[in-house]
Amino acid sequence: MGEAANYDFGIIGNCTSAALVDEACAMVWLCLPYFDSPSVFASLLDKDKGGYFKICAKDLVSIKQTYVYHTAILKTTFTTKDGIFEVRDYMPRFPTEGSDDYCPSEIHRIIRLVEGTPKLYVEFKPRPNYGTSGVRLSYFDEYLKIASTQGEYCSFYLYSNLDLKAVAEGREIELKESAYFLLSYHEKLEPVSLEKIFVEYERTKSYWMYWVHRSRVPERHREMVLRSIITLKLLMYQRTGAVIAAPTTSLPEIIGGQRNWDYRYCWVRDASMIIDLYARLAHERSSSRYINFILNRMLLKNDNIAVMYGINGEKKLEERVLAHLDGYQGSKPVRIGNDAYRQKQNDMYGQLIETIYTYFVAHPYNSPLLDEEVWTVVRSLANRAIADWKEPDCGIWERRGELRHFVHSKLMSWVALDRAARIAKVVGKPHHAPGFLKVAEEIKADILKHGWDEQLQSFVMYYGGQDLDASCLLMLHYGFLDRKDPRMVNTVKAIYKDLADSGYVFRYKSPDEFGRPKNAFIVCTFWMINALYLIGLEQEALQMMEKITARANPLGLFSEGVEVATGRLTGNFPQGYSHLAFIQTVFLLETNYDWSDVSRSFV
Repeated sequence: MGEAANYDFGIIGNCTSAALVDEACAMVWLCLPYFDSPSVFASLLDKDKGGYFKICAKDLVSIKQTYVYHTAILKTTFTTKDGIFEVRDYMPRFPTEGSDDYCPSEIHRIIRLVEGTPKLYVEFKPRPNYGTSGVRLSYFDEYLKIASTQGEYCSFYLYSNLDLKAVAEGREIELKESAYFLLSYHEKLEPVSLEKIFVEYERTKSYWMYWVHRSRVPERHREMVLRSIITLKLLMYQRTGAVIAAPTTSLPEIIGGQRNWDYRYCWVRDASMIIDLYARLAHERSSSRYINFILNRMLLKNDNIAVMYGINGEKKLEERVLAHLDGYQGSKPVRIGNDAYRQKQNDMYGQLIETIYTYFVAHPYNSPLLDEEVWTVVRSLANRAIADWKEPDCGIWERRGELRHFVHSKLMSWVALDRAARIAKVVGKPHHAPGFLKVAEEIKADILKHGWDEQLQSFVMYYGGQDLDASCLLMLHYGFLDRKDPRMVNTVKAIYKDLADSGYVFRYKSPDEFGRPKNAFIVCTFWMINALYLIGLEQEALQMMEKITARANPLGLFSEGVEVATGRLTGNFPQGYSHLAFIQTVFLLETNYDWSDVSRSFV
């Protein structure tokens, strides 16, 4: 279980946790109760020791998988010699009478009888605590209790209208009526029945369809954009507003390599870019939850923002290796935690202030107190940028070697001060703007002097070096230079020549602490498409767009990277940054949307 040829997985979730289900209807990744909890099923990372939950058909003729229209509900249709049935996988999410949505730590698997009397059997192999724990199964009238026998204690409850002993033993079951499974971290207080399951299914379906209905997107690539918007929503943690980078850990950037990281955390940079998009899409509630998450991290003026946080705001995310797991297709090590939290990354101030600026313009506040809190955060971040911009850091790519003066970090320091000045004017404090703009101009002059290489006729990765870096393409995105500026045009062409390979784009090609990169990055490919389009090379942009959109898996989902030689997806999955960049590119190509102008709304 767990090693589909090209990440042929679907994601289900409800903003509390998420699961991956493969094309054969096996749940190969699930952490409960939350995104960052130890796994219950992890055959994704070790097909023998990780555990899985698979629904199988006897005498199978065909199997087909798709999402229920405009929802996060995954439908797998089994056609057998004796009949047809569907499995509908989802995690409940719907409005309640209270102020928040209902999104429990549980999965539902509805088995809907379509016709005939098909036969099925279940392979239910829970392996708690990342596969380190055995399980003790206890049968009760209402449920099957699964309890860990080693390591940290955890327990789960499996409810069904099928014979649970037959299910656990993998015996053949003739399906005479629709059935269900409910796997919960918590024991249910109310009786579980097929009728109750159907009601929660319909309420979840209605929630997603209405939520999608509110999103206005271009017609071209419409369904893929909507799938991307749903996927980004699934990465937003309900309880705090944190936005995780991906729901998985240690899916390798390079198959067989060591670039395997845990992405189940909230990177301020990535999350801020996603929320910037949501603010422009008029999803105010999701935007405001993240803004409040940041406010709760910076309660005092001397509090600095961290590079990344746990989903509940944890600052220490110590990295360790799970040596007992073989890794995805043998790609060791499997890591949990992420030591990037220790790093210095000066670019995050700019992205966060940019997001706050977008939010201010898109959703003017009614609460003076909230205005004052956010303004205090903006001033604190701007002052941090002023203090730090001259210092070297680890950069956007989180290099684990020598600190350098990365051009992208300098760019985002410029963004921080430029946007802070704009916010000052928006909130009626224009006397702060000249001071911010003065430093912004100083940073800009520094980049133009030290970040530009005359010989290469391009901006480079870091001061004094000659390596090219795809993140320099974002100078166009943030309006650092005009799209017709020769330095910008030459930079795009130089990066295209050096970092593009077979229609995909690398972050960089120079060796780093783990050797020479072998796979392209999907987000960088979309950045290149945008840059080519903006400097007038529209045909090249459209050709690259066609190539990269074809790399999405059959359900329209992107990972972090792509293997250049084969086109297969690599890295953690689904990757929020990739889906964000895809949406941005579609809006640029289809509506000529200027991302540096937040006053222009999508809707």
